[in-house]
Amino acid sequence: MSKTISISSASDNPLWRSYLTLMKPKVVALMLLTALVGMCLAVPGTLPVQQTILGLIGIGLMAGSAAAFNHLIDQRIDAIMARTYQRPLPQGKLCSNHVFAFASAIGVVGFVILYFGVNSLTAWLTLASLLGYAVVYTMYLKRATPQNIVIAGIAGAMPPLLGWTAVSGELHANAWLLVMIIFIWTPPHFWALAIHRKDDYAKADIPMLPVTHGVDYTKTSILLYTVLLSLVCLLPALVGMAGTLYWVGSIVLSLGFIAHAWKLKFNPHPKSAIETFKFSIYHLMLLFLLLLVDHYW
Repeated sequence: MSKTISISSASDNPLWRSYLTLMKPKVVALMLLTALVGMCLAVPGTLPVQQTILGLIGIGLMAGSAAAFNHLIDQRIDAIMARTYQRPLPQGKLCSNHVFAFASAIGVVGFVILYFGVNSLTAWLTLASLLGYAVVYTMYLKRATPQNIVIAGIAGAMPPLLGWTAVSGELHANAWLLVMIIFIWTPPHFWALAIHRKDDYAKADIPMLPVTHGVDYTKTSILLYTVLLSLVCLLPALVGMAGTLYWVGSIVLSLGFIAHAWKLKFNPHPKSAIETFKFSIYHLMLLFLLLLVDHYW
């Protein structure tokens, strides 16, 4: 009987699924969308096939590597928190040595693909982003300051720039505007989740803003950031990167984000924080899709 249960359990949870979980595929997919938009906006005509395909593969592998290193470094606190205790390492589905080898391997493969198949600029920038997230944020800032996600946000905001450099081979001011959008979007996005999981972070001794400064202060910060974000989101239209479709869509999405933040601050219910967090994901995804559609309209 125990053998049957064991075999059934193993078939229900194949090993490859645990390794895929390490790479945070949903997060990486959103990052690759923003990278693709950066590629499309960087060139006026057809995308170069090699740089586009290999660029997305390389960026995706290195982003997955950073995520896997995050799982490895955070396994102690992941075991404490309700949101993360079912991850492969806390559940004992994988061992630390195997995760380290996996994260290192896909990171190296991603770097090699970018360096030799795309260009060295994109390879080094992607490596810097990986180290910024996996080392600077996860190992130090996350445990050191309530402004952790603000300071380290630049690492997670880099994919549009990486996509841009992959097909153009150069840094451009317009690409940095796309980075700025994600950089300003990150704090209200993550702080909404931090409010929802405040007790978890307190139990794990992680100094997230709701833990150190209180929920009300964090709600005010979220609201102010969404207002600032609404202005930053207009910049692509103001500099001529996008047209009327993006302009109108950006305003509608920003008003939606501000409305969620306003409700969270002044008229909350138990699910307000997590609803704000979820809306923020759709906000960013739809915003970059608008940039893409507007570019080819």
